[in-house]
Amino acid sequence: MPERVLVLAIDIDNDLYRKTRLSGPVIGRESNLSAAAALALADPQDTDANTMFEAVRKYDELKKLGYPVHVVTITGSESEGYIADAEFARQLDIIMERFKPDSCVLVTDGASDNRVIPIIKSRVDINSVDLLRMKQAEALENTYFTLLEKLKEPHYARIVFGIPAAILLLFAVSYYFHFGWQLPVALIGIYLIIKGLGLEESLLKSFAGFGFSIERLSFLFYVGSIIFFVISVILSYGDYAAGTALTSNSLTLTAYAIEGFIILLPVSLSLYLIGRMIDLQSGGMKYRAIKQSTYIGYTIIMLALVYITAAWIIGQIYFYQLLLYDIVAIIIGYALAKFGSALRRRAIRSAKMKGKKVISEIGAYIGTVMKVQAASGKLYVKTGYGNVISYDADRIVSISDRIIIR
Repeated sequence: MPERVLVLAIDIDNDLYRKTRLSGPVIGRESNLSAAAALALADPQDTDANTMFEAVRKYDELKKLGYPVHVVTITGSESEGYIADAEFARQLDIIMERFKPDSCVLVTDGASDNRVIPIIKSRVDINSVDLLRMKQAEALENTYFTLLEKLKEPHYARIVFGIPAAILLLFAVSYYFHFGWQLPVALIGIYLIIKGLGLEESLLKSFAGFGFSIERLSFLFYVGSIIFFVISVILSYGDYAAGTALTSNSLTLTAYAIEGFIILLPVSLSLYLIGRMIDLQSGGMKYRAIKQSTYIGYTIIMLALVYITAAWIIGQIYFYQLLLYDIVAIIIGYALAKFGSALRRRAIRSAKMKGKKVISEIGAYIGTVMKVQAASGKLYVKTGYGNVISYDADRIVSISDRIIIR
C-alpha cells in the first residue's frame, strides 16, 4: 500500500491571519485554495499565497500518482521566535494526530520558514522539499521591492530604523549633559542582554499595554509614573553633579547617581503597576492583575537592596547594617512570594474554569478544560483529538464564557 503523504505549506509569521483573519491550520484542497485566494487579494505581493497554491499543485500531482495524500497549511505567529515555533508545533501535533502521515512534502518560500524543519523532522520524515522561488524579470527590482515590503513590518522596522535611531539619540543626550560615552554604551549593553535573554517581546507587550486613554482611570497613574520617573532622573543627575565636588572615584560617583535615582523610582514603578492592575481588572484578567500586585512588593524590595548597597559604597552605613538590611529584605520578599501564590491559587479556584472552551489569542480552538490544579497553577486541556495539553495559568489572557490563552 502506498505511504500516506502530507503536503505541508508553512506560514511561520502568520501573514494569513494578519491579512485575512483566517486561522491555521488550513486543511484540505478547497480550504487551501480559498485561503490562498483571500491572501492574494489582500496582498498580491505576499509569497505565502503562492506557497499555498504550490502546495495544492503538489497535492494534485501526488494524487494522480495514487498516493493517499493530504494538503495542509500550518501557521505560526506574528511575534516570531519561540511563540511562532510553539504555535507551529501545536498545529503540527493536531495534524499528525488526525492524519498519521508516513512522510511529508515540505513546501516553503525559504527564509525564516526553514528553522522549523527540525520540529517537523522530530514528528515525521521529510521526503521532499519544494523551495518556491518567484520569477521576476529583474532580480534587482525584486530585491528592492522585497526590502521595502519587509521594512513595513514592525519586527524589521524596529531593527533597521529603531535601533540606530535610539543609539544616535542616546549619544546626543549624553553629549548634551556631559555624561561621556560610557552611559550610551551601558544602555546599549543592557538592551543586548534583554535581547539575548529573549525578553524583548515581553517588554514590548508590557509597554503596549499602557493603554493611554484620558477616559480611563489608569491614565492618571501612567502620567504620574512618567512624572516621578523624570524627577528620578533629574535627582540622579543632581546627586552625581554634587558628588563630583566630593570625590573623583567613578564607583562612588555611580553610587551617588543610583541613590538619587532610586529615591522616587519605587513610586514611579508602583504607579505604573497599579495602572496595569486597573487595566487588567477591567479587561476581565483577574489572575494577571493579582500577579501584577505582587510585582509591586518585589520591585520595592529589589530597589531597596540596590539603594542600601549604594549607601554602603558611599560610606553612609556600615557593612553589618548592609547585611542586616539584606536579610530583612529577603525575608519580606519570601513572605510576599507566599502571599502572592496564595492569592493566585484562590483566583484559580474562584474562576470555575473546568469545562470551559479554550481559545488561542489568534482565535484557534484548542480544546476544553478537563482539570485545574490550583496548587501548581496548571490547567489541563483536552483537545478535540483526545490529547491532553497542560498550560501554566500565567498564559491566561481572559476568562469569561471561554478562556483565551496566549
